[in-house]
Amino acid sequence: MRILPSGDAALLVELPDLPEMLGLYAALTASPPPGVADIVPAARTLTLLLDPSADPAAIAATVRGTRPGEADGAAGTAEIPVVYDGADLGEVARLTGLTPAGVVAAHTGTPWRVAFTGFAPGFGYLEGGDPRLDVPRRATPRVRVPAGAVGLAGRFSGAYPVESPGGWQLIGRTEAVLWDLDRDPPALLRPGVRVRFVQREP
Repeated sequence: MRILPSGDAALLVELPDLPEMLGLYAALTASPPPGVADIVPAARTLTLLLDPSADPAAIAATVRGTRPGEADGAAGTAEIPVVYDGADLGEVARLTGLTPAGVVAAHTGTPWRVAFTGFAPGFGYLEGGDPRLDVPRRATPRVRVPAGAVGLAGRFSGAYPVESPGGWQLIGRTEAVLWDLDRDPPALLRPGVRVRFVQREP
């Protein structure tokens, strides 16, 4: 673990890998150190946003002494219906050695969890699914990926909240509203939320 100052009122906690980030994130969100206003997870880092009066050195010491925790599901759950007709479903089947139906069964058969968010408002990086679905990103990203597209990249799954460029392997699409400024909170998929994909007919 390495802890670095980040701007005037934040600390950047660097960790070896995603599992260690998730364990520390679970522990710190369950019992935030005094003076920590918010915690922002990423693949191998946590950014701690501090109150102006906080003592960064004391918070860093507390973080170093924190034992990793386990996610308790307090962030909630989300069920996302998916039509599995994505342009890359056949390629994912080839890469994994599964049939297209097997890819769908693997994607829906294991619950996922939002590890962190980024890339676009409401885009959640989901981890914890079937390990057979670990596939590389596309060699050539698409200029436009439609909103609602559901994809795979490495060990992650995700759904595009808005139309954007993207290089993930697309296996389906959902009509779930992933980002809505009139909703509180706007993002359906937030760090810690457990996600289950459910197959829906076209």
